[in-house]
Amino acid sequence: MLFLHVFLVLTELCRFSGAKIYPGKGIRFIRSDSQVFLFANSKCKRYFHNRLRPAKLTWTAVYRKQHKKDIAAETVRKRRRTTKKPYSRSIVGATLEVIQKKRAEKPEVRDAAREAALREIKERIKKTKDEKKAKKAESMSKSQKASKSNVPKGAIPKGPKLGGGGGKR
Repeated sequence: MLFLHVFLVLTELCRFSGAKIYPGKGIRFIRSDSQVFLFANSKCKRYFHNRLRPAKLTWTAVYRKQHKKDIAAETVRKRRRTTKKPYSRSIVGATLEVIQKKRAEKPEVRDAAREAALREIKERIKKTKDEKKAKKAESMSKSQKASKSNVPKGAIPKGPKLGGGGGKR
C-alpha cells in the first residue's frame, strides 16, 4: 500500500524582494513600533535598513512588476467594455418633460434666454456694488467728522521711541 503525504507548506513573502520564504528560513526583524518584517536573506535586510527602494533594484519582485517583466506569469484579463444602454431619466431640479422641451427648442430662443439671464445677473452685481460704495462713503464721512472733533495732532508731545531695537546687529 502506498501512502501519499501531502504537505501544506505555508510560505511567506520577503518584505523587500518579494521572494518566497519557506518555513525555517529567512530573517525576522521587529521594529520598535512592533511591526514585523520578514526578509529572505541578509542582503534584503541590509538593503532595507539602508533605505534602498526595492523598485530601483532589478532583481526584486516590485521592480519586475513595475516594468512589466513577469507578463507570462500573470494572466492578462481582457477588459470588457460595458455597453451603454440608451435611457433617459430626469435630473435633480428638472423633470424629464422640461429637459425634452429645452432640447427641442431652437438655439436662437435658448441664446436669447441666456443673454437675458446674464443681463439680470450683471445688473444685480452692479446694484450690490453701488450699495457697498454708498455705505463706504457714508462711513468715511462719519469717521472724518469724528477725527476733526478730537484733539489736534500737534497737541500730543512725542517722546523717544521705546522698546529694543530688534534689528540685525
